[in-house]
Amino acid sequence: MTVGTAVLEAGTIRRPMLAEVVANRPLTPHLRRITLTGTEIDRFGYDGPDHLARVFLAPAPGAELHLPDSAQWWPALQAMPAQLRPVVRNYTVRRLDAGRRELDIDFVLHGDGGPASAWALEAAPGDRIGVLSDGAAYAPPADTEWQLLVGDETAMPAITAAVEALPPQARAIALIEVGSAEHEIEVRTPAGVTLTWLHRGGTPAGGSDVVIRTLRELALPSGTPYAFVAGEAAMVTTVRRHLCAERGIAKERVYFGGYWKVATH
Repeated sequence: MTVGTAVLEAGTIRRPMLAEVVANRPLTPHLRRITLTGTEIDRFGYDGPDHLARVFLAPAPGAELHLPDSAQWWPALQAMPAQLRPVVRNYTVRRLDAGRRELDIDFVLHGDGGPASAWALEAAPGDRIGVLSDGAAYAPPADTEWQLLVGDETAMPAITAAVEALPPQARAIALIEVGSAEHEIEVRTPAGVTLTWLHRGGTPAGGSDVVIRTLRELALPSGTPYAFVAGEAAMVTTVRRHLCAERGIAKERVYFGGYWKVATH
């Protein structure tokens, strides 16, 4: 059972579960694909591309990992002593193979020394992490005739999983913003899908207008669309405004998710 074909089955676990690192593979200079396994991974609910996985990390390097053992995980987490309370971050499932009990999560390595980025940089086989299945938002309506998928590095797992899950006859345009060509990855692209990598060059992440400039020059297909837009919050808002106000796409046919926001000082 892999991404694109996995289904939500009876017995799905909706509480944090323990997993171990199987492999840590660099995909680009700033992207690591970490494969996890665990005795309960076959019961990790998967609802489709862009499925949210909350990850739980030990509160400090070398510390023991303690997980809240409840479906009401947030109150249980807050009730834990501060020195034991794990760090929680949100990521997207890139691949689930329930039969092999394997789960892939792609980690963007930020230069800010954040706990998840630092963990992903050093994670080795046997290292422990907690994961929680928490739903997906990507949901093209049944009458969709073509799709537009737009995002930056943080949306890359969701967009590439969606692209690879599309049937051969699907029509779709995918735009992914990355720093440069060395940050592109291989994606299995159906014949009717166009995937374009947009390079922001030396502009910092979150500071480029390459996505909106490209969209304004792009001829969109005819027919009933569905748009999935995710990544830096300001970029997502700008793209949504363009699609709805300037292109006339109905708001209910545009999903938008601000995965992160440029820090202001």
